[in-house]
Amino acid sequence: MLAFLIRRLVQAFVVMFVISVISFSIQDNLGDPLRELVGQSVSEEERQALREQMGLNDPFLTQYWRFAKNAVQGDLGTSYFFKEPALQVILKKLPATLELVFGATLIIIFLSVPLGIYSAINPQSVLTKIIMGFSIVGISIPVFLTAIMLVYVFSVLLGVMPSFGRGELVHVFGYWETGFLTADGLLHLVLPSIALSSIMLPLFIRLIRSEMMEVLESEYVKFAWAKGISRYRIYFLHAFKNTMLPVITVGGVQIGTMVAYTILTETVFQWPGMGFLFLEAVNRVDTPLIVAYLIVVGAIFVVTNTVVDLIYGLVNPTVKLAAKHTG
Repeated sequence: MLAFLIRRLVQAFVVMFVISVISFSIQDNLGDPLRELVGQSVSEEERQALREQMGLNDPFLTQYWRFAKNAVQGDLGTSYFFKEPALQVILKKLPATLELVFGATLIIIFLSVPLGIYSAINPQSVLTKIIMGFSIVGISIPVFLTAIMLVYVFSVLLGVMPSFGRGELVHVFGYWETGFLTADGLLHLVLPSIALSSIMLPLFIRLIRSEMMEVLESEYVKFAWAKGISRYRIYFLHAFKNTMLPVITVGGVQIGTMVAYTILTETVFQWPGMGFLFLEAVNRVDTPLIVAYLIVVGAIFVVTNTVVDLIYGLVNPTVKLAAKHTG
């Protein structure tokens, strides 16, 4: 298991290195940051002097080496707009994004598991066909359209749900302010969480259904039926337990993906998270903030996938055996 962990950490380091190179290299294609930083009133001579002072005229390798040395120490640059360390600006917005992803994850878990199990156990029922029909529709509708529809129905027509912002917040520690501890905060979280979960919920319903139907056709499940084991024990202990192995793997990847998908959801609901901040940074050509966002999101992907691989290695003993044989 230790060798498996070391390999995963080395792979994570390589992936983060590639992400940092790609993120840093695209900043020259985003526009001239000085245009947003100093406006049009500064002469060309002053503009060039400022570029030289900021190191924007240095070769790419020189700029990247300077950036990498600072990044290892936790310095991802200073935001041109906020005049603060870019990482600090992102960390202030990170709690809002993580709470939105957490809310969407809860909806996905508590809906996909029972609906997926029911659809696998009763594949020909009318309710299963309705569930599968809605899952196809859910996969086909973009998240921003789902978000707009939710706002129109529940905020505009019915007037029962708030349409923007995080509502009342409670300070926890550091930069962390949460809406989970207030009724108004929870109310503001409902629609954005539903919109964000609409991306992955149909996928997980279909994944759990297909995996469980496959497991129910396996030989050991047929043997369990022949032994006269109760149907609920077969469904939930034998079948569902083995169904969850691939679901855990896919789930970890998709949770990381939802962090990136929050851009559209946060824009529609004016949710003050990292995604909304990223779009503002693109509009302002705030390149240090853009690069820092891409690296932080990449780090979330890498950490999530590494943790999922470790959990999978603990749950599935064949991973350990395979690692020993390959070693």
